[in-house]
Amino acid sequence: MPGKKILMLCGEFTEEYEIFVFQQGMEAVGHTVHVVCPDKAAGDVIATSLHDFEGHQTYTEKPGHNALINQTFAEVVPAEYHAVYCAGGRGPEYIRTDPRVQDMVRHFHETGKPIFTICHGVQILMAVDGVLTGRKVAGLGACAPEVRLAGGTYIDLSPTEAYVDGNMVSAKGWTALAAFMRECLNVLGTKIIHTEEQTSSPMSRERLPA
Repeated sequence: MPGKKILMLCGEFTEEYEIFVFQQGMEAVGHTVHVVCPDKAAGDVIATSLHDFEGHQTYTEKPGHNALINQTFAEVVPAEYHAVYCAGGRGPEYIRTDPRVQDMVRHFHETGKPIFTICHGVQILMAVDGVLTGRKVAGLGACAPEVRLAGGTYIDLSPTEAYVDGNMVSAKGWTALAAFMRECLNVLGTKIIHTEEQTSSPMSRERLPA
């Protein structure tokens, strides 16, 4: 099966892990991930953040590594992509107000293509009429009231689980990335098959002398 093209919507201070882990994991199995940000061009970088819960009433924020934008936002043609991914962090709170971002999400909603969202990424979906209507979706707990106001049902998962509602895959945050990506791959039709380990091959390491 040929690899799929996934559009990753990001903004400044998007969650670091939700960019790097998702992108590298998908590319490792042969998919292409285009990381885009409004008004950024291929070769630009964006700042990222790292959110964590450390005993306070809400999460803390630390600076993450800069992330490379590998596709020019103005040149994105949504019809060329098989799925869209809304990463979390602080980016979604402002890029969701951009009509161009809303139009991109609307394309995936109206065509029934897969929509992946994690943590605050669900804020992007809230900004487009109808995307969450009648849907069940997970996200950071602080987003639950907005999910309901947008016509959706908030699913309160454990921090390591993911939820699938048809073509939509969601999770609470970066601690769920393993389960989240596994379900994203299933929705994309990507099957990873484990075979028995070969006992010998030309690439086997030579045994060192005792």
